[in-house]
Amino acid sequence: MPTRQKWSAEHMNILVTGGAGYVGSHVVEELLKTGKHQIVTLDNLQKGHPEAVLGGEFIKGDLTDTKLLDEIFREHAIEAVVHLAADSLVGESVEHPGKYFHNNLVNGLNLLNAMVRHDAKYIVFSSTAAVYGEPVRTPIDEDHPHVPTNPYGESKLFFEKIMARYEHAYGLGHISLRYFNAAGASQSGAIGEDHRPETHLIPIVLEVALGQREHVAIFGTDYDTPDGTCIRDYVHVTDLANAHLLALDALASGAPSTAYNLGNGEGFSVREVIDMVEQVVGRSLPQVEGTRRAGDPAVLVASSRRIMEELGWQPRYHDLKTIVQTAWDWHKRRPHGFGE
Repeated sequence: MPTRQKWSAEHMNILVTGGAGYVGSHVVEELLKTGKHQIVTLDNLQKGHPEAVLGGEFIKGDLTDTKLLDEIFREHAIEAVVHLAADSLVGESVEHPGKYFHNNLVNGLNLLNAMVRHDAKYIVFSSTAAVYGEPVRTPIDEDHPHVPTNPYGESKLFFEKIMARYEHAYGLGHISLRYFNAAGASQSGAIGEDHRPETHLIPIVLEVALGQREHVAIFGTDYDTPDGTCIRDYVHVTDLANAHLLALDALASGAPSTAYNLGNGEGFSVREVIDMVEQVVGRSLPQVEGTRRAGDPAVLVASSRRIMEELGWQPRYHDLKTIVQTAWDWHKRRPHGFGE
């Protein structure tokens, strides 16, 4: 394996792919706060929003454009990459697997090959809890079996394996961050969650509070959980973003390549989330109970002990009320998202 060169963690030229999206924009915001790095954001804006990029240089473009990638790496002397650009809807991946394998793998290879050509040595990869598939134990740690049940999870797991091969061949240092449920919004109020269509529970409930949906749909009330509804692990998006900074610093300091879970370490049921939204907005919301959705496990909760012990990650906004409150503050201010 080639020897990996160390860079200074005090200053890096960093490319953030997908940096105009929900998690990506919060990563860019946290990187900018350090005042240490030069940031270039690349996003094709199919799902991202240019207004969400709060600083650095923004380039509209796609990972299919290998010429553009060469220009970016050469002109900005890119040393490290935070790779968030991807298709990420589970249901769509089942219906259109080719789209997911092409975007998440073929286009990802374009990025890795550009890194090799231009001697960029570090990549922090936005992975997912979907690499684990159906849980066989809870909480889920990084050594849990990797048996993804959909093409989205498979594409992320395959890319993790590809990065390991690139490290062996080219010395590419990599850390994969396996997200559970990103939620909330920046305390700055400048950026938040704006997906179209929206598929995440907290913003969906908030849309009901804003009168944009008639009711909250609860899919399944007969799970083996205390209140019969699914339990999920919600982690504040700013805490997620900070983990990327820790991962970059670790790689630049010579830490080994690895993967980390990013979760809250405790789960909240669908009913608990709805109850908290009602508490924050100050009124009850109409609800409709329905049948289970295929493929929804009863409980998905992460163990994030490894990143806490090895990188010192500590979620600052871990309580559900703070997560919901920051999301509500954003949605009240921007009820139609960045499209206003």
